[in-house]
Parts: sequence; structure tokens; C-alpha cells
Amino acid sequence: MGIIEQIAAIPLFQGLPQKHHEDLAMIVVDQVFRRGQIIFSEGDEGNGFYVVISGRVKIFKVSIEGKEQILHILGPGEPFGEVPVFAGDRFPAHAEALEESRVFFFPRPAFIDLIKRNPSLALNMLAILSRRLRKFTTLIEDLSLKEVPGRLAAYLLYLSEGKKGTDTPALDISKSQLSSLLGTIPETLSRILARMTREGLIQSGSHRRIHILHRKGLEELASGERRLS
Repeated sequence: MGIIEQIAAIPLFQGLPQKHHEDLAMIVVDQVFRRGQIIFSEGDEGNGFYVVISGRVKIFKVSIEGKEQILHILGPGEPFGEVPVFAGDRFPAHAEALEESRVFFFPRPAFIDLIKRNPSLALNMLAILSRRLRKFTTLIEDLSLKEVPGRLAAYLLYLSEGKKGTDTPALDISKSQLSSLLGTIPETLSRILARMTREGLIQSGSHRRIHILHRKGLEELASGERRLS
């Protein structure tokens, strides 16, 4: 698949005329980052935004004490670093490749010039940003108001929805990464998974898959109507 076809397949740019895809192909920088490589750091100049083509990227912040909080884990087709494109600001968090990842980089000056000529680009990006904001708001609510079992239950349900309703979502991140995403520690996460298993809510499968055995029970746990014994 050529660069133009790959750009056309990105949700951010789907539905745009081919001429727009060709214009984007003229400014894109095709990059590959190895596992563990930092793509940008918090405070770096927001000189453009990225889209994951293959692999996975985590967006995270680090506290003064050195504790890492994962904000997003992004896969193919998902953009990141978009806000500075509009705000002209610095990156508000760190981005790191979780595995060898290919990303497309769109430099800010050239992209802003395209937006001025093609306002529909901005409308597509605003729709993506709105969905990201809703997801981030839910994350903050979960971290602030729910106990860890509720956060984990909500995350498992979210994963299953993302897999078209399957009851066997895959945890395609490590236990330490998942615990960071949920605002806890691996030991606590292991204990909660074990308790969920004992109560018949889930069952661990191969390849880091979790089989949801009792969806209603997880929904009650996520909403706070139920507690683990």
C-alpha cells in the first residue's frame, strides 16, 4: 500500500477528496521508532502531530516523585500530539513506542497551511479531538471516583466494546502498564484479577486474553453497585 492509500485509510482523513490525501502525502514524514524510544517529551516544542501506522505508542506523564501515569495507549490509525497543532503550544506529556512502531509525522507549519486551504481537514480533526476528550474525561472520573476493581471492570468492558462485543478482550499491554493506566500497582492488580476470577466474573485465557463470564456483574462493579468480597 502506498503512502496516499495509507493516509486515506487513517480515520482522521477518511472521506476527504483524493486531492487532499495527495496534499497530505506531500508533507508527511514517515518515521520508525524502536521499542522504548521516546518520540517526544513533555515540554518539547509542539512542532507537529503524529499518527500510528503500526505498533503501539503510550502517552504518559511523570510525577515529581517519578511515578508514571499512563494517559493513553494508542494503536494503528490513532493520532497523538494534535493539540499543539491548534494551540501552538508545547507537548503536554511524553510519548514512547511500546514496540517497534511506524508513525506518520505531519509538521505543524505545512499542516496549518493545508487547513487554511481545506477547512474540512480541521472539522475531521475536531471530531477526533472531541472523542479523545470524552475518553479522557471518563479516565479522570474513574481515577477520582472509582475504586480499583471498578476501574478494572470498566476497562475490561471498554476493551470488549472495542472488539465488537466480544467477551474475550485481549490485554495487549503488560501488567505494569495496565496498573499504571488504572492508577494502581501490579501487586494490587493481580489480587483483584484473582478475586474477580474466584467470584466467577472472568477467567484468564491464553495470550493475555480475559474471558468475561458475567458481564452484568462487571457492569455492576464498574458502576459501584457491587463490591468484590
